[in-house]
Amino acid sequence: MSPECTRGDYLFTRRTVLNLGLKLFFFVFVAISSATISLPGFAANEYIFSAPPRGSAEKESKVYKPIAAYLSKVLRKKIIYQHPGNWLSYQHNMQIGKYDLVFDGPHFVSWRILKTNHVPLVKLPGKLAFSIMVAKNNQNIKNYHDLMGRTVCGLAPPNLATLTLYSLFTNPVRQPLVIEVKSFPEGYTKATKETCVGAVMRDKMFNKLNKKKKAGRVIFNSKGIANQAFSAGPKFSAKEKEKLVVALLSKSAVGQMQAFHKRFNKKGKPILPAKKQDFEGLALLLKDVWGFSLSDS
Repeated sequence: MSPECTRGDYLFTRRTVLNLGLKLFFFVFVAISSATISLPGFAANEYIFSAPPRGSAEKESKVYKPIAAYLSKVLRKKIIYQHPGNWLSYQHNMQIGKYDLVFDGPHFVSWRILKTNHVPLVKLPGKLAFSIMVAKNNQNIKNYHDLMGRTVCGLAPPNLATLTLYSLFTNPVRQPLVIEVKSFPEGYTKATKETCVGAVMRDKMFNKLNKKKKAGRVIFNSKGIANQAFSAGPKFSAKEKEKLVVALLSKSAVGQMQAFHKRFNKKGKPILPAKKQDFEGLALLLKDVWGFSLSDS
């Protein structure tokens, strides 16, 4: 799981929205963006399936269109994969409940459960955990508290690794300054060369990189949380959601979702049923990302 948010796709957060002018810009941008990728002609019996825009529409379609086609046959209703275009549009469309079926990170699943009446269907096996590292020879940093006000290389929010880092600092003034990188290996390299004081990434990625280079040292490991998952919205009936779960868990799904498994589940472990309890509290990681407030106002 590593949504790679580029600068062009960067999501505005409350930390970066400093005045009403920027807020107005955000809404104008979203309106234009949404109009650009509007969804004309979608009938009431059609369902929209989407996922984070980690790559081009062509690249992502190869992963997700076969899933939409497979589940359409299962329900005998039309499920259409729609690439969101960019992260701002993905955020906006999710917040207004435009997506009926979504595959993404557990923090987003948790938020949709609370705010758009989504129900988790199935999840990838294993847990997601993150490591904060520094250069092996950097003895000035003993623990993550020492990173207050210092630079840390990470993927742009709403990447879950970076949001996990932010969650450790309850006072925004004391949060590290995240220097955006395009990949976890880039963050590792910059941290070991001390271009950044530290870096945050998947624990598995750190272990893989450090096994070869042995140039880093972990100062914090997060607890494991639920993996990426599929969730379905209220447009699906309870019976249809049950059918979706059975279909996604079935052995026949593996053949229909080869590109998906190659990308997200390379070891081919069975996908697991998901429960609401798996995602409790994870929406809090999004509390400072624009538009993901948990308040009722």
